[in-house]
Amino acid sequence: MTQLDPSRPIPGVLIFNLRESHKGYRINKLCDSLTSEANRQAFQADESAYLAAHGLTEAEKDLVRARDWAGLNAAGGNIYYLLKLGFVTGHGLYRMGAQMRGESFDAFLGSRNAKGAR
Repeated sequence: MTQLDPSRPIPGVLIFNLRESHKGYRINKLCDSLTSEANRQAFQADESAYLAAHGLTEAEKDLVRARDWAGLNAAGGNIYYLLKLGFVTGHGLYRMGAQMRGESFDAFLGSRNAKGAR
């Protein structure tokens, strides 16, 4: 298969590359830290302190507080890391996907083929 021409991006598609990785370093580092049970407990006990300890900018903190998955992704958050944050905050992949598509959770589920998906 021929590689797509990077000078002709697909509209609305964000390519996670080195530039995005650098841009989202603090967000991804925070999310990665949530693989530890102790860190998940610390996040849930005092989210503001946990965000401050990870050096997020105010804009990044606002995105986390708002659970703005599309905004976090646009700020360089890698979906695989964002899933860790979603897990800790009670937002699974389908809830995140619904918000990123601008749909209600039920409408999003209606577009999935898996029965009983939650």
